[in-house]
This record gives sequence, structure tokens and C-alpha cells, in this order.
Amino acid sequence: MTSLPKPLTFLSLSVLSTFAISIQAQTLSGVVLDKSGQALDEGRVQIMGTNISTPILADGRFIFDNVKPGNVEIHVASSKHIHSKTELTIPELGLFDVEIVVANSSIEIFDVTASAFHASTIESAAPVSVIAGDELRKKQASTLGDTLKNEVGVHSTFYGSVASSPIIRGLDGPRVLVTQNGLDSGDASRVSPDHVVATDTSTATQIEVLRGPATLFYGSGAIGGVVNVVDQRIPDNNDWEGEVSTDRNTNNSEETFSGFIKGGKDNIAFNVQGYYRDADDYRIPGYAENEEAHSEDEGEEAHSEHEGEKKGVVENSSSRTKGITVGASYLLDNGHIGFSVEHMSSFYGVPGHAHEDEHSDETNVDASEPMDEEIVQGDLQQNRYQISSELQLNTDAISAVNTSFAFTDYKHAEIENGEIGTVFKNKSHEARVELIHQPIAGWRGGFSFHYKASDFEAIGDEAFTPPSKTNSFGIGVIEEQHFGDVLFQLGARIERVEIDVPAIQIGETAFLAMHSEAEHLEADHDAVEGHDLENSLGGIQSSNASFTPISASIGAVWDFTEGYNLGLSYVYAQRAPSSSEIYSFGPHIGTSTYELGAFYDITDDGDVIFQAQDLAVEKSNNIDISLRKFSGEFGFVLNAFYNQVNDYYFAADSGFVVEGEHDETDELVDNMAEEHGDELPVFLFTAVDADLYGFEAQVNWQATASLQLQAQGDLVRTKLNENMGESQYLPRTPPSRVGVSANYVLGDWQAELSLHKYFTQDRVAEFESETKGYTLVDLDINYLTSFNNTDLTFYLKGRNLGDEEARVHTSFLKDLTPVQGRSFIVGIRANF
Repeated sequence: MTSLPKPLTFLSLSVLSTFAISIQAQTLSGVVLDKSGQALDEGRVQIMGTNISTPILADGRFIFDNVKPGNVEIHVASSKHIHSKTELTIPELGLFDVEIVVANSSIEIFDVTASAFHASTIESAAPVSVIAGDELRKKQASTLGDTLKNEVGVHSTFYGSVASSPIIRGLDGPRVLVTQNGLDSGDASRVSPDHVVATDTSTATQIEVLRGPATLFYGSGAIGGVVNVVDQRIPDNNDWEGEVSTDRNTNNSEETFSGFIKGGKDNIAFNVQGYYRDADDYRIPGYAENEEAHSEDEGEEAHSEHEGEKKGVVENSSSRTKGITVGASYLLDNGHIGFSVEHMSSFYGVPGHAHEDEHSDETNVDASEPMDEEIVQGDLQQNRYQISSELQLNTDAISAVNTSFAFTDYKHAEIENGEIGTVFKNKSHEARVELIHQPIAGWRGGFSFHYKASDFEAIGDEAFTPPSKTNSFGIGVIEEQHFGDVLFQLGARIERVEIDVPAIQIGETAFLAMHSEAEHLEADHDAVEGHDLENSLGGIQSSNASFTPISASIGAVWDFTEGYNLGLSYVYAQRAPSSSEIYSFGPHIGTSTYELGAFYDITDDGDVIFQAQDLAVEKSNNIDISLRKFSGEFGFVLNAFYNQVNDYYFAADSGFVVEGEHDETDELVDNMAEEHGDELPVFLFTAVDADLYGFEAQVNWQATASLQLQAQGDLVRTKLNENMGESQYLPRTPPSRVGVSANYVLGDWQAELSLHKYFTQDRVAEFESETKGYTLVDLDINYLTSFNNTDLTFYLKGRNLGDEEARVHTSFLKDLTPVQGRSFIVGIRANF
């Protein structure tokens, strides 16, 4: 197991040794009311700059028993009300019967745990979205990407409803970090879109989406944003609560069971949560393969493409996923410390690799057992261990210390024709220590020390990326202060990233032109700063690369009038390229491509050469402007962004293909003239300058006490600033879209009808085809009741009611796998 750096270990021991400090504390109590004088019945009250918070009780009251005398700022958070801040002076004998009044909000407001300040969604200079409560349960799907696909600024990679990941403003993969309670999920989904995100939403309390660079807190892997899945696996209180739910999907016979229970006694708190999901192949209105993807002059040959393919079903799209997590905490007077253990497994089909003539006549693939037919399946196993603590110190210098640690043991096997083909393994360690200092001249903030290590290995004939070890250590500082109606936020981070590849072997069947390039490689060896390359005729024996990404940000939130604010942020962020972006060399089954990393190049004759070069970090200049109205019955959030990126790494279609089955006959041929049957297009990772910009809008109107209307839309544009052929667009850029919904409440009944229009995407990259637009109509109906102090919700979800053939432009499988056809999900949920 990789050990923590000595500086971080020493720091952790130093701050933990301060627990014994005794601080004289007093009581602070009061009540929270709305403007009509009604007491709030939900929310939390927090003392800013500390970890101290308490829930708002049913009668609106709150109480703190451990407040240090002096000046404090109280923050009230409620999803249905505008968050408020109140400055108080706590005398030596305590302060009682404080009355805080908050205004109603036209949009739901949540605190963001992924933010260093735990700020709310309207108090952040950069745009943040949070899905929680009933809204999360309504949007919950089998994958994280599908759960978030209708959020403004977020799309999905859509891999046949089995392995979809989120795309934020056109960025995904190694640029968008997926975290579980603030720590990296530790899976291989950032490397390949066919790998399941090893984080389930069934038992999540909320999902937070940070749109735009979040490198200050999470490192260079978050240059495009963060998706943080929050649950209660490590509880911070011993309140008893639980939830159990089950439902069934009529389209693919998917059955889902999930639940959690949290409680405790005295100083002990515990949480147990789990889920189980089993689905058959899903149904669609037509054929899985897109007829229009074939050229018109193919005639009868194009028609025969559907021979052996079943109509009305996406073959090999079944899945079975299950997981269980157990956690416990020891509650202290000044915080808590706890741990959790999780096991997750998933066995699923990889769509786009099966036809009827290749296997039996059965429509559905049993996800419980490997198959003998010509199909590809994934088998994921992951164990995850987490430790976290939040401790209030109240020393003269340090206000609080937060620590979190995680170890993840991940294994993913690709099963081809019933036999294990390629195995991906990743063992990762991560540690973060946050020191929150006492206010300094009015500035609140702290320091973050972040360490992460990953030992990644791919073994098999189609291991497109070599084994690698990646270590990073970062130090960051984040500060904020109010100046009248303006909140300023500042931050900076420096990070060291080291990638060590112990052995890169180019197989005998590879087409690497090493024999003619040996002298060139030796001449360039000393000129490559940060790399240790040992070259031989058969391949590169070892390599290492190191980078020092630096990030800085400045932001402001101006409350220019009651119920409105304006957010402005500028972030300069750098990202170190990942190991797969540098060293890939081989067929990538998940994307149906042959990938070459940035260390390689292709000659005009189709020979592949090793290019010894000093790789640059990716550099992003990102500007965000947000205008928000959140008071009254009508509200909106408008965002505009511009992201100028230098040395943007992406896999560009080279115009060549690999023929045959990757044996001794492998060769590159030009594919610009015609389509080829069983050939893989060659994609080469290239660093170019690019611009990404766009606009996002959300509008909410509480038309009556029972009727709420909502409209939203977003668009993103991408442009390459270098000549990459006839097209200047990045591949798989999300299409523009708009959506409207109406939510009506009548007694114990709730109903919502929504429509999302996706426009045709004709701004395509070189060798990329256009994707037709489509419209999806959804319906949600809930009936709420109670029995024996248990809240029951009976629900019906209707998806794609128009049974439209919809193909997702951002998916590698858009011409092989449309979205699920008309489906109805019937279920029941109990909360106690």
C-alpha cells in the first residue's frame, strides 16, 4: 500500500494532537421564521468558518451548546428559503431567543458540500447545481450520466443505459472528476466510456455538479468540473431515519431495490445502505443500427446490414448491479470521526457487439453468467474504504480541521465470447486535510493538503493503455470576505503530478516504425525534459513524466438588490495529461477505435513513429458570468461562459484505419475514400488550442399555489484554433436543447409533465457524422400517504412517451444504440 508523504503524515498528527485543547463554550439558541411569521420546519443553522451546525426543529427553533464567546456569523440554510447570514456577539453567559427572519425563494437552494466553504448554490461565484430530495428520486436512473442528463449544462456519454457518464459543458473523461463524498470514485470510467461509474445514486442524499474548473479543491483532473455524489455512509449524527424503495421498468423488466437505515445511541452512530438492480435487454422502436449511417449508394447492401439483427431491441444491453455499504462514527462534543466499507459489483453487456446470427434466439442476455456467444460483457468488482472526520478546534489560529482518506481496490474484466479478454485493475489511495483558520482581517478560509496515488494496470490482448503509476500532491488556499454587498472569493493551488510507466511493450504485430527511427530517438532523448526514455527496436522499456500544474481563481458575488445577485469568476487552471492520453497504443473496445497516445505520430505513408517530445500541461482560461433572481414567485438563473484552452488534448480521427483482426496482417490504410467493414479507425491524441463557450438558462414560475412552470435551455460551441482538416469542431460536442415542464399538486397527488427538445447537431468534427434532433416527453405521477409514522410514496414514471428513436450525439455508440423506447416505471418508496 502506498504510504502518505511525510509532510502530510506529520501535519495530520499535529492537528489531531490539538483535540485536547479546552475552550470555554456557551449556549446560543433562537428561532427561524419566514416573513409571514411562520416557523420553518426544515433546514440547518451553521456558524460560519466552523464545522458547527444544528438542524432547525419542527417549531423553528435551534440551539448550540458549544459556542465560543465573541463575534460570530450565523448562516441559515433552507431549500425553500433564501439563505441568510446574521452577525451576532456571544456574551460570556450565552445568547438566547435570537429571532432570524428569512424570505421565500422561487428556486430551490441547497448547500454544496463539494465547495470548500459549504456555500449555497446562489452564493457561489461559479455555477453550481444540486439535485436532492424528491427531485433526485424522480430523476434517478440506472447510471449517473442518465440521472443527470437533463440538468442544465450536463449531457451524458450514453453507453446503452449500462455505463453512461456525465458530460459538463462539452467536457468529460479525464477532465470531469466523479467523487463520492468529495473523494475520487477510483474507477476506470474516466479512461473509457464503457466502464461503469462505480458510484450509485440509489442511496444518495444529493448530487452536486460544479460546472467549470474546480481544480483549486480537487486537482487538475477537475479542470472541466466535478460531480459529487453525497450520502450518509459516515454519519455525523445519531438521528434515526431510513428509506426503502422498489420499482419495476416495463421496457426491460428492470427491477430495483434500494434502502438505507441510519441511527445510533449516545456517541455511536451507524449507517447501512444497499441496492440491487437487474435488467434485461431494453426495447426500442426500430433497429439498433442506424440505417442513415450508411451511404446511399450502398443500395441492397445497406439494407442487408440488418440481417441477423433483431428489430425492437438493443441486444447485449442487460445488466445486474448490486452494492452494500456499512459505516459508523464516534460522535464528539466538537465533531465526529468515522469510517465506511463498501462493496460493489456489476455484470453487464457492452452494446454494439452482438447480433442474432452470433448467438441464440433468446432476446435477453442473462447478466448473471458469462455467455458463450459472440458478445462482449463487463464484470466490475470494487471494494472501497473511507475514513473522515470533522473537528472543531477553536484555537487562536485554527478554527477547524477536516480530514478524509480513501482506499479503492477496483477490477474490471472485459469478457469476450465467454472468456476473459482484458482486465483493468486500479488501486488508488487519496488523502485530504483541510485546515480552516480563524478570520484574519475579515478573511475566512483555509489550506488544503491533497495527496492521491493510483496504480493502474490493463492486462490482455486489447489493453490499449500500459500499466502506470500516477502520484500527485497539491497544496491550495481558498479565502473569502464580504465587502458590503459584495462577496469576494480567492484561491490558488500548486500541484505535482508524476506518471511512471514501468514497461511499454509494442507487440510483434504492431506497425511501429522503430527500425527507421532509432537514431532520431537517441538524438532527442536528452532534449525531453521530465522524461526518462529507454528505447529499443521492439518498444520502449520504461518512461516517466512529471508536471507541475498551477491554478488560481478570483470571483465575486454582488447582491445588487434584494432577491438578485450577479456572479463573476475567472479561473486559470492547468491539467496534466493522463497516462492513457500519453501512452495509449492499441484497440480500444469501448470506443471501437485504435488509439495512439500523444507520444506517437503517423507518417503520410501510414507508419507509426514514436515522437520524443516535451509534453505541455493543458492550460485553461475560464470566465463565468451568472445573473440570478431568487425571490418572489418568479425566478431565473442565467449563465454565460467562455473557456479558452491551450494544448487541449483530444483523440482526433487520423483518417486511417486498422485492417483485419489485429494479427500479423495489421496495417494502416486511408479510410477517407470509403467505409470499411471490420476495420477500426485510428484516433491520435493531439494537443491543440481550442475555445469552448456557451449559455445556460433556467426559469421558474410559481403560477399558482398548485402549479409550477419551468423552462430551461443550454448550448455549447467548440472551435479548434488550428487546422485539423475541413472541420474546426471538436468531436461529440453536445447539441443545443430546450426543455419545459409543468408541475401540479392536488392534495396528496403530484404530477409533472416535461418535454426536452434536442436539436440537430451539424457542427461535427472531421470524419464525424451529423445527428438528427429529437424530442423526449416524460411524465411523473406521485401519490403520498402515511401509515404508522411512515411516509409512503407510490409513483409512476413515464419515459419517452412518444417512443421516439433518439440517438445521442455525444455517444460513441450513437449509430449502434439509440435510447430506450417508451417505458413505464412503477414503484413504492417508504421513508421513516
